[in-house]
Amino acid sequence: MAERYDCTECTKSLYGQKYILKDDKPFCVKCFEDLFSTNCEVCQKLISCTSKDLSYKDRHWHGDCFLCFKCDRSLVDRPFATKDDMPLCIECYSSAYSSKCHACLETIMPGSKKMENKGNSWHENCFTCNCCQQLIGSRSFIQKDANNYCLACYEKQFAMQCIHCKKPITTGGVNYRDQPWHKECFVCLGCKQQLSGQRFTSRDDFAYCLDCFCNLFAKKCVSCTTPISGLGGSKYISFEQRQWHKDCFNCKKCCVSLVGRGFLTCKEDILCPDCVKDV
Repeated sequence: MAERYDCTECTKSLYGQKYILKDDKPFCVKCFEDLFSTNCEVCQKLISCTSKDLSYKDRHWHGDCFLCFKCDRSLVDRPFATKDDMPLCIECYSSAYSSKCHACLETIMPGSKKMENKGNSWHENCFTCNCCQQLIGSRSFIQKDANNYCLACYEKQFAMQCIHCKKPITTGGVNYRDQPWHKECFVCLGCKQQLSGQRFTSRDDFAYCLDCFCNLFAKKCVSCTTPISGLGGSKYISFEQRQWHKDCFNCKKCCVSLVGRGFLTCKEDILCPDCVKDV
């Protein structure tokens, strides 16, 4: 007796009948279409197993129904794009939705390489330096007055030169007394530390950090012998060509503050009136 070969779903014999294998299981045509075939996105009719089934993102079309949404041109075996889930031929999509090149004003076709900057787009071959006309590609560039410049051309035409090293300033920089400096060139004359973003002062047109200025030029406190900067509103006491920090102006004997009070001197020392009585 011959071995049976039946449809997996309806169990009818498949001998002498058309059938379809799915996952190594045989199905008659009717069961296969009932179970697995889908309806066309356009005509809503079943796409039979004998028809060409075109699919895109879980959507299906008959070959004759897969048309451009705008011009009705067949999209079978042709590149296409989608807008709001509707298929469009490349020509219709480009005309309606693709970016226009900022330089030549022509459409940038989908799939072609384009360059973008600040909301504008260019064909790769149109993205050039406004001065030397060389392709910019992936190189660094600077935009000025809606034009793009490679760094070399920008520096030659527009960049300010550092007053110290005479080289172009392309990013950042410091302006001091109406003169441009690189941040790394604007340093303390004494210790060579960068002054950008720090408090500093000057003497004879040279810039100094506060530490160097105090060590080089500030008077010394008679009491603690450290410099008195007088910068930033800090207060100090001066008497007979001697200076004290406000916090250091104390009676030599009892250490009471003499700021705003009467005091007397005893040789090099300052004393409060009470301590003078004991001398």
